[in-house]
Amino acid sequence: MKAVLGGKGANLAEMTNLGVPVPPGFTIAADQCVSYLEHGGITEALRTEVQHALVRLESASGKRFGDAGNPLLVSVRSGAAVSMPGMMETILNLGLNDVTVEGLAAASGNPRFAYDSYRRFLQMYADVVLGVSIHRFEQLLSTKRLTNGVSTDAELSADALRSLVHEYQQLVRSVTGADFPMDPQVQLWGAIEAVWKSWTLKKAIDYRKVNGIPHTLGTGVNIVSMVFGNMGDDSGTGVAFTRDPSTGEHRFYGEFLVNAQGEDVVAGIRTPLHIDEMAQRLPGAYEQLLDTQARLERHFRDMQDIEFTVERGTLYLLQTRTGKRTTAAALQIALDMVTEGLISQREAVLRLQPNQLDQLLHRVIATTSQSTPIAVGLPASPGAASGIVVFDPDVAERRHQQGEQVILVREETTPEDFHGIVAARAVLTARGGMTSHAAVVARGMGKCAIVGCTAVEILPDQRSMRIGDAVIAEGDWLTLDGGTGRVFAGDLPTQPSEVMRVINGQQAESDAPTYQGFAKLMGWADSHRRLRVRANADTPRDARMARNFGAEGIGLCRTEHMFFEGDRITAMREMIVARDEGGRRRALEKLLPMQRADFEGIFQAMDGYPVTIRLLDPPLHEFLPHGGEESSLLAASLHLSRQELSRIVSSLRETNPMLGHRGCRLGIVYPEITEMQARAIFEAAVRAYRRGIDVHPEIMVPLISDVTEFRHQRAIIERAADQVMGVMGERVPYLIGTMIELPRAALTADEIAAEADFFSFGTNDLTQTTFGLSRDDAGRFLPQYVERGIYPDDPFQVLDTKGVGKLVRWAVRDGREAKPGLKVGICGEHGGEPRSVAFCHSVGLDYVSCSPYRVPVARLAAAHASLAD
Repeated sequence: MKAVLGGKGANLAEMTNLGVPVPPGFTIAADQCVSYLEHGGITEALRTEVQHALVRLESASGKRFGDAGNPLLVSVRSGAAVSMPGMMETILNLGLNDVTVEGLAAASGNPRFAYDSYRRFLQMYADVVLGVSIHRFEQLLSTKRLTNGVSTDAELSADALRSLVHEYQQLVRSVTGADFPMDPQVQLWGAIEAVWKSWTLKKAIDYRKVNGIPHTLGTGVNIVSMVFGNMGDDSGTGVAFTRDPSTGEHRFYGEFLVNAQGEDVVAGIRTPLHIDEMAQRLPGAYEQLLDTQARLERHFRDMQDIEFTVERGTLYLLQTRTGKRTTAAALQIALDMVTEGLISQREAVLRLQPNQLDQLLHRVIATTSQSTPIAVGLPASPGAASGIVVFDPDVAERRHQQGEQVILVREETTPEDFHGIVAARAVLTARGGMTSHAAVVARGMGKCAIVGCTAVEILPDQRSMRIGDAVIAEGDWLTLDGGTGRVFAGDLPTQPSEVMRVINGQQAESDAPTYQGFAKLMGWADSHRRLRVRANADTPRDARMARNFGAEGIGLCRTEHMFFEGDRITAMREMIVARDEGGRRRALEKLLPMQRADFEGIFQAMDGYPVTIRLLDPPLHEFLPHGGEESSLLAASLHLSRQELSRIVSSLRETNPMLGHRGCRLGIVYPEITEMQARAIFEAAVRAYRRGIDVHPEIMVPLISDVTEFRHQRAIIERAADQVMGVMGERVPYLIGTMIELPRAALTADEIAAEADFFSFGTNDLTQTTFGLSRDDAGRFLPQYVERGIYPDDPFQVLDTKGVGKLVRWAVRDGREAKPGLKVGICGEHGGEPRSVAFCHSVGLDYVSCSPYRVPVARLAAAHASLAD
């Protein structure tokens, strides 16, 4: 029912069915939000339906909405199908006015509680519905604490709160030009419309973008009878998780406040108490809460994030939802729940999202660092991060866009700070607990966060903060250790994570429990996937790293990357500027042993797995200097004048090199280049074979647009194979295929497949040529395209399945009709993007290839794609 009622509404209904103590209420379906935002009005049918639901709520609660003697008060809260913590609006205590507040005071026997609830309602409603800044109310509240000589809101007397209510009402009148609405019906519909409108707020849109949530879902509206945690010392409120959301440890984990309402915990206004203290302060409710949280986890079979209120010793659950967690916690929870019999191995694989795996590779503070922390807070989200201090989310966003690394420091964060959290490498707050907004959002995003660091005193007027005797100004460097809560001055050195240390051979697997869990889950994933996963790697070192990450071969070895350093670039330049074929061959003879050595190292690293080697692809001018001292040195080393070199460089310059003399066109005009590369590959293969290495070279011809181009290059490669293997007296199996990266190649795939042993889709260039976009230039406007909904995603990050994907689908179909069993893969950047991997699975590709660090992501994404079938 989440798609209909939203996650909060569906779970409230489910808890009610389970017999969990939930206050009575009702939910307005999410499609009403979509309708309201499209048409801007409320139908009479909906008004009538809500009124009937309100009558039923009055009957269930025994109270009347707007009644002067025993008033029904409600909360109005949003709830989308996908959890968006803190991104949309909540209003509590709705139904209070100057008359019903007296009724509440009389019914409760507690005037202080009644006026505390009223001032909270005025503040929330005026901020959310009437547009009066919450900070102006906070200033009045702070002044009231100061003039009454108290340090917390809970210490304010009934008379002080009554006075504060009048000040709040005067503030509303002065800002809006009208009195605060006293009619509860007007209040209710104002709140409902505000919740719907909050779907379009910047913070909510930003959150959906970052987390890939569709903008078309809309939000449900939950109208629930109020229960009160601010009725005295036998009341309270809290947020808890059924397991530790940072580590995954199986222990009840949370925080609560005595004599408070829920927003006090979530907003970080007061630093809360640890949940264990509830056992002493509210023992009966605590025992019931322990039993309830265990029931909810067993029922939903996942770690739950719950909100609760205790009213005069009676427990009420206000919400349960799947809890946000770090990747390390997600991994541990999934493994533990399999052991506990709550979920299957299949479900455990699906519990971890592929992109989450990056968090396990995050660096941590180096153990060699001897620095002393300047402060310690609550370790809300692990990882190590360094950056310059900023105190404003807008500044964080701006400086991040300028390429700087920033740490966002706030008293506490609110949903309005979300864009700053996205821009920051880490978040540090002076107030708030492990369930505060900053903690929950940072954990969900995999960002380092430390909260409740009480040693931090922010000096906003000076754009600085004080920690003890030290003053840290905006722009100074800090390092945060989110795993321990320690704050360090300066930019400290970091080291690889536990998973990376094992992969790099720096730590024994037996001493690395996180790596053991990672390896176990990845093993389960591998058992479910059909797609093979290879890596894009150009050096033996990258190949070894890829294999350690679980790559099953090399899907793209870009040979031009072997030419850009030392003696290699000099020899390459000699070849380019040579006046005739003889000169080019002499230069190529220098390059051959260099390439051969690289290939042999890669074959060794990939022993038993295929290695796809792409022949030279970029235009030749990319290898030449373009003026300056480097041009002078090159001219001298080649015994050319600067004028002669300049003329050669100018002759190679192209108007549109992306579509110019590159790829197979180089090998056709200069066949000696293809010949040299083929010789290097086959000599390396035979040499490796003689050393007992199981070699499987696959030679890939780039950028063909017609089968005749492929035939030309294949003939050269086959001649080189026969010559090398004939001379060396050993034969190794090999394949010759092509890279499909031009629309014409995809549309004539049947002709090409008749001649080729395999296809590999180069989706970077296929996207460029299908869209008519230059990847190097489109970054100037593509963000605006995505922002305005012209493209759903950047097509260079997420494969365009409608256009580029259709070409891929056609080419696979036509290619396999011409040659059944044709091996087909993908080697563009999309090979490590989960949605693109799912598409590759759906069209029947044999493998995807991606950068080494994305191999685990692709493995898990391939398993998800198989399990989705």
